[in-house]
Amino acid sequence: MSVLTVKNLSHGFGDRAIFQDVSFRLLKGEHIGLIGANGEGKSTFMNIITGKLMPDEGKVEWSKKVRVGYLDQHTVLERGMTMRDVLKGAFQYLYDMETEMNQMYEKMGDVTPEELEKLLDEVGVIQDTLTNNDFYTIDAKVEEVARGLGLDDVGLEKDVEDLSGGQRTKVLLAKLLLEKPDILLLDEPTNYLDEQHIEWLRRYLQEYENAFILISHDIPFLNSVINLIYHMENQELNRYVGDYDHFLEVHEMKKQQLEAAYKRQQQEMSQLKDFVARNKARVSTRNMAMSRQKKLDKMDVIELAKEKPKPEFHFKEARSTSKLIFETKELVIGYDEPLSRPLDLRMERGQKIALVGANGIGKTTLLKSLLGIQKPISGTVERGDYQEVGYFEQEAKATNNTCIEEIWQEFPSLGQGEVRSALAKCGLTTKHIESKMIVLSGGEKAKVRLCKLINRESNILVLDEPTNHLDVDAKEELKRALKAYKGSIILISHEPEFYQDIVTETWNCESWTTKVV
Repeated sequence: MSVLTVKNLSHGFGDRAIFQDVSFRLLKGEHIGLIGANGEGKSTFMNIITGKLMPDEGKVEWSKKVRVGYLDQHTVLERGMTMRDVLKGAFQYLYDMETEMNQMYEKMGDVTPEELEKLLDEVGVIQDTLTNNDFYTIDAKVEEVARGLGLDDVGLEKDVEDLSGGQRTKVLLAKLLLEKPDILLLDEPTNYLDEQHIEWLRRYLQEYENAFILISHDIPFLNSVINLIYHMENQELNRYVGDYDHFLEVHEMKKQQLEAAYKRQQQEMSQLKDFVARNKARVSTRNMAMSRQKKLDKMDVIELAKEKPKPEFHFKEARSTSKLIFETKELVIGYDEPLSRPLDLRMERGQKIALVGANGIGKTTLLKSLLGIQKPISGTVERGDYQEVGYFEQEAKATNNTCIEEIWQEFPSLGQGEVRSALAKCGLTTKHIESKMIVLSGGEKAKVRLCKLINRESNILVLDEPTNHLDVDAKEELKRALKAYKGSIILISHEPEFYQDIVTETWNCESWTTKVV
C-alpha cells in the first residue's frame, strides 16, 4: 500500500531548476536511502513532501491519517523547556486522550443509564488505546531512548536553552523516535552523533517496522539500515533496489550503456547527415536524401548529462613550524564548570591526531582552548613558533553574501575569475557560486568554508567535524588531501572510515573528561 505518492514534481529557485517532472512512491515498511551530491535537492525534496515548501508543479499525496515525523538540518527547540518536557511532548496526543477520559468519568454521575453505557464504551476504547501505546510506561520509554542517545548523561531536567547544537539535535531525534510515526524522515541524523550512539540508532532503524526516508553521506551506516535507494541527479529521481554498493554497480552499468548508445547514435546521425548533404542536390537521389532527413528529424536524440565538477582540495602550505606545536601543563578546560581533569598534553610537528569520544565531553572546548579562543579554567598552553593555523569550525552562521562575496571578503586581492575558479575546484557549479550563502545546503556551505581554508597558507590544520554534510566525493577528496598534507593536523571526527587512514595517533577524550560517559 502506498503511503506517499509524488506525481510530476517540478521545482526550482530563480533560474536554477532542482527537479523536472519527478515522480516517487513510498510503500508501507520501505526503508529508503535518498542520495545525491550536495545541492541536488535532497533537503528541498523533504521540505516539499512535508508541506514546508510548495512545488512549482506537481502533486504530493499522503494516505489518510498518516503520521509523519521529520528531523531536518535546521529544526529548532522552544526556549524554556527541559529535555524531559520536550521528550514527553512526543506523547501529547495520549495525554490529551487521558484528559478527555477523565472528563468523561466526571460526567458519569449526572447522565442517564443509556448515556452512561455510551460513555463507558468510549472510555473503554480510550483505555485500550492508552494501554496499547504504553501510556503507563512513558517515563521508562523516555529514559530508555535518552540513554540510547546519551542524553541521560547531560541530565533530563536541563533547559534546552543551555544545550549545544549537537545535544539539541539529539533531543529532537529522541522525540521523533518516541513518537513512532508511520513514516520517519531523517535528514543527516548521524552528523551530531558519536560512534556509540550511531550504533544505537543503527540497531533502532534496522528493527523499525514503519517506513522511513533517510538522507545520509555515511555510507556504512546507510548500507546497514536501508533496502532501497532513490538517487537524485540532474533534476531526476531514480529508484534502485538494494543498498548503496549495489546502486553504484547498477548506476555505472547504466551510464556505460547510455554512453555506448550515444556513440552509436552519433555515428548513425553523422552517416545520415553525410548522405543527405551529398545526395539532396541530385534529382536521381533526392527522394532517398529526403527519406533520410525525415529519419533524422524523428530521432529521439540521446543526451549525456554534463559531468558535475568533482572537488579538488589542495591545501596551500606555509613554512614549517618549530618542533613544538603545543604543550599544556595542568590544563583544565571548561566554561562555568570543569570539563576535564588537569591535562599535560604535547603535540609536535608532523603529528596528525584525531580526538574521539562521546559528544559533550569537551573536544571542541579543548580545540578552542589550544587556539586561545576559549580561556581555560586553569593551567597553561604553550604554543610553538611560526604557526599558521587553518581552523574549520563545526558550524558557522550563514551570511547574506553570495559565495563570491564570501570569498572576496577573505581574499580581496583575487580577481572575479580567480574566485570563481577557486569555488569551482571545491565542487560548486556556476548556479551555486552566484547564490546567497543562506540558500545553500549544508554541504555547499561546508565547501565554501573549505575553499577559504585551502586558499590560505597553513602549517597546522584544526578541523572540528569537517565531514558533516559533505557528500561522498567531497569526503573522499578531503581524505586524500589531508593524507597528502605535510603540516600537522588535529581533528575531531566520529567517522573511523574517514580519519583512520589520515592520523598517526588517536586520543580518546573520554579518558580525561569529568563528564560521566
